[in-house]
Amino acid sequence: MFRLIWAASVRVHHLLRWAPTNLLLDRIRTRRGLKWGIPAMLLAAPLLLAAATCAAGIRDGGPGWLNLAVGLFIWDALKFLVMGPVSLVVLARVHAVEALERRHARRQARAEQAVHV
Repeated sequence: MFRLIWAASVRVHHLLRWAPTNLLLDRIRTRRGLKWGIPAMLLAAPLLLAAATCAAGIRDGGPGWLNLAVGLFIWDALKFLVMGPVSLVVLARVHAVEALERRHARRQARAEQAVHV
């Protein structure tokens, strides 16, 4: 069941890859954008407010298509809420890998200096 939901999510993401929130999340997933994961979590607040506003409109007799907007706003808010901690973990991993690469480069440079001396 989880696999089916995951596959459906990937297909919908592919269909909506040009949506503004998906473009922003794609930017955050880059090396330079990882530092913006936590501030991007703040975008969940206006999205949840929009969902609450649409839900109030539905409750007051608004059109039924607002249910789709509510679902979309909540989905986008959840994506931003999840992206914050995920970006921190990825950023920590990237920093660790970069530190290992720098350490390896220093050791290699020292070894080459020792050979030439």
